[in-house]
Amino acid sequence: MNSKYTLLLEIIVGIMLLAGQFFCMVEGDVHYYDFVLKEKNFTRLCSTKSMLVVNGSFPGPVIRVHKGDTVFVNVHNQGYFGVTIHWHGVKQPRNPWSDGPEFITQCPIQPGTNFTYEVIFSEEEGTVWWHAHSDWTRASVHGAIVVLPAIGSAYPFPKPDGEEVVVLASWYKGNLKELVDESMQDGSDPPHTDADTINGEPGDFCACSRDTTYRWTVDYGKTYLLRVVNALTNADLFFAVSQHNFTLVGMDGHYTKPIATSYIMISPGQTMDILLTANQSLGHYYMASRQFSSEDSTITGFDHVNATAILQYSGNYTAPSSPSFPSTLPMYLDFYAALKFTKSIRSLASRDHPVNVPLNITTRMFITASMNSAICKTCSEGMEAEIIATSLNNISWTNPRIDVLQAYYKNISGVYTTDFPDFPPTFFNFTADEFPDNMSLTVLGTKVKVLDYNESVEIVFQGTNLLTGSMNHPMHLHGYSFYVVGTGVTNFNNETDPKEFNLVDPPEVTTFAVPKSGWVALRFVAKNPGVWFWHCHYDRHMSWGMNTVFIVKNGGSTETSILQPPAGMPSCDVPFKSWLKDKGSLDDKANQSG
Repeated sequence: MNSKYTLLLEIIVGIMLLAGQFFCMVEGDVHYYDFVLKEKNFTRLCSTKSMLVVNGSFPGPVIRVHKGDTVFVNVHNQGYFGVTIHWHGVKQPRNPWSDGPEFITQCPIQPGTNFTYEVIFSEEEGTVWWHAHSDWTRASVHGAIVVLPAIGSAYPFPKPDGEEVVVLASWYKGNLKELVDESMQDGSDPPHTDADTINGEPGDFCACSRDTTYRWTVDYGKTYLLRVVNALTNADLFFAVSQHNFTLVGMDGHYTKPIATSYIMISPGQTMDILLTANQSLGHYYMASRQFSSEDSTITGFDHVNATAILQYSGNYTAPSSPSFPSTLPMYLDFYAALKFTKSIRSLASRDHPVNVPLNITTRMFITASMNSAICKTCSEGMEAEIIATSLNNISWTNPRIDVLQAYYKNISGVYTTDFPDFPPTFFNFTADEFPDNMSLTVLGTKVKVLDYNESVEIVFQGTNLLTGSMNHPMHLHGYSFYVVGTGVTNFNNETDPKEFNLVDPPEVTTFAVPKSGWVALRFVAKNPGVWFWHCHYDRHMSWGMNTVFIVKNGGSTETSILQPPAGMPSCDVPFKSWLKDKGSLDDKANQSG
């Protein structure tokens, strides 16, 4: 009897040990990084400037993990203003404390202090990225995150021979923080880029840049995985490589059906994984990006200079006097090319990478995204002034004095209200050319939407032409990915358009553009409790108020509830300047309890 009991006990212990080992494998590895934020001089476009970067590099360091890993990043702020870091495309299950948006889930990391983020990877696989999420600091504080398949699994395509990270970014000649602060305080137009960059360099077509153009060496016959990040502050981009075709295989940390294409259109905040085979004659070929402007064709103030890098083959050959330029790169206003590429994207929808589109919707929202005007009482020497603003459902977001997450978790009243509307205040012809007077005037507020745990949500974002400002709006949801089940370039028709929704293999993404004078429909299940930011990924639109917050309540168990806050969260005691100081002037309800 005792021997049988002993044998049974040994079997049970053995099973527990094996289960524990399996659990550890599922949980993944733990990695540690130190990010030191510090000013450094950089010379571009014939002039030298100082700007804030991480670990002395622009773009910043690449984080490399496997699916399911956890990363602790200790951020040391040695700059002269407060900063936060966001892990874009990382869902951070139950962990909004480390999501990063300023005054949404934390207050800034002040100069001379540090804070350690816990970055929890779960379903992501492919390329995502990290960037500052305070003011426009992400222009220089950003980098890629490579999420490899879990150990023991493989890509859903033949393993490439190599890979290359390609970060597309903005360059400003002046002190960007000072320029943005001035424009936010007086209500003027924020600064525009002086150039775009590819891996930190503007390229051959920009002044004083030819000697430092980024070069990538490839071997003939090999296939490479390009991990492309659009880190620009305010522009969609076309991107192509001369005489080489692409195969899109991933987007925003999720796999797609392979799409053969000669170019991509990538919006700010998006990442794309593309395969390129080096199968052309030995030589030099331009990799080029060009801004796609979805604004009215009469608006020409955007950056027209093409950023370039050079793909060069290894081997013995006579280098050309100049690389060839991609003839397939669409022109600046080619709306059709942008829409054609975007509408071709589909989820892989395989056995190993299935889709789970919610079908039984419990919450439906219709949200207008608009350019607006607002009344500012502090922007013109104490006199009221009408300034540019943006809104979602005619609510222009204003930051609170402490972060929303802290207020929600500690039940602090007077920080936000829970009355963000499910629908706009009025329905009209959103894409018309003319509108009644004062229709563009927006309401200021710190209004959030509260969702119960596990709700199935459908949102239709509708672009409007108020202030003749119809253009793309790349909308990004923190803490989630979502399925893009439909899109169109007219007013959304609630009777006919849902009949055409793709519920079989829609792309699963974290950032997707509402097209100019059009709409996009998306779905997700609210299964990640916390406080999560929704915003346009054009920094100018985000600064003007095209944002809101979703609060997802806890579920019925510890495993479906927000994690405990970490020690050492940055203090909110340091005062800050809001671009609209009198945030309650148009909407006293914004000061009610939340």
